[in-house]
Amino acid sequence: MAANADSQVIDRLGFQPGFVVQEFGWADDVDDDLREAIEDLTDNELADEDFDDVTDGAIVWYRDEDGDLVDLLVDVQAALEDGAAIWVFFPKPGRDGHVDHNEIQEAAQLAGMNATSTFSIADDWSATKLSYRGRGK
Repeated sequence: MAANADSQVIDRLGFQPGFVVQEFGWADDVDDDLREAIEDLTDNELADEDFDDVTDGAIVWYRDEDGDLVDLLVDVQAALEDGAAIWVFFPKPGRDGHVDHNEIQEAAQLAGMNATSTFSIADDWSATKLSYRGRGK
């Protein structure tokens, strides 16, 4: 497990050994310890945005200057197994690129999902889990 990544926090993501997790929004500012911890847990390297097979989950690094989150979330859903987890990692308040949780929640709803759990995932990053809305909700 990566030195600075808390294993209990990583476990909250719900990824399992053998999972294929696709990563969107990688840039120089991402938390490499967090990435490494996810790879250690799943025993797989993170798949990049061009990966074209079915995945068991996705992580999205998102900053306020990264464009339309709704469009990105629709793209992210395209290769996911039914019920697979999507996690949006966004800079904490006071960090460059901070995104208000309400913006993530609104984008999730427009993309047909709900924003559920939110917690601190790394020194500079928070995480919000997105889940699919059931019919009639």
